[in-house]
Amino acid sequence: MALHPDFPLTTDRLRLRPFTRGDVDAVFGYRGREDVARYLFDPPLSREECALAIQQRTAQTGFAEEGDRIVLAVETLDDGKLVGEVSLIWRSVDARQGEMGWIFHPAFQGRGYASEAANAMLDLGFTGGDLHRIFARCDARNEPSWRLMERLGMRREAHFREHALFKGGWDEEFYYAILRKEWLSLRHSVAD
Repeated sequence: MALHPDFPLTTDRLRLRPFTRGDVDAVFGYRGREDVARYLFDPPLSREECALAIQQRTAQTGFAEEGDRIVLAVETLDDGKLVGEVSLIWRSVDARQGEMGWIFHPAFQGRGYASEAANAMLDLGFTGGDLHRIFARCDARNEPSWRLMERLGMRREAHFREHALFKGGWDEEFYYAILRKEWLSLRHSVAD
């Protein structure tokens, strides 16, 4: 199963597109923040580190083999402002599974952008990518993230307690997932 979508992906209010070198300042605007990095594996990134990350992301636009990822910039349709990013990683070829993630600038949280963009990525993974299951994970203290997973119709499958050291302390993680048939059922119930 290869997946090489046509970009951009559009929703009612958003455009999801590959990153470009011109996105460095906008990405640094949120990836350089301590409050954004709090639950990420990376510390706050410098502008130079953001430039390197963007350079990698410009090529992360399709699936050819297990471990590949699609990482897209999320910008508003009305003014073209980059508000965050979403990702989908091909975690298992045999089990047809993917992992989804997102990072949004705090100034644009609470407007439904993350839900809208994440729904587009679920649609991409289940329809375009023919995935069977998509999961997401977050630090158990990151309530906005796990609440988003619940709004997407994902179910909490695991709560790992003190399973790894993370930034000097024990990490607790929630894993959420949704199956393709569940996603299709949710889409049909919304359309009815």
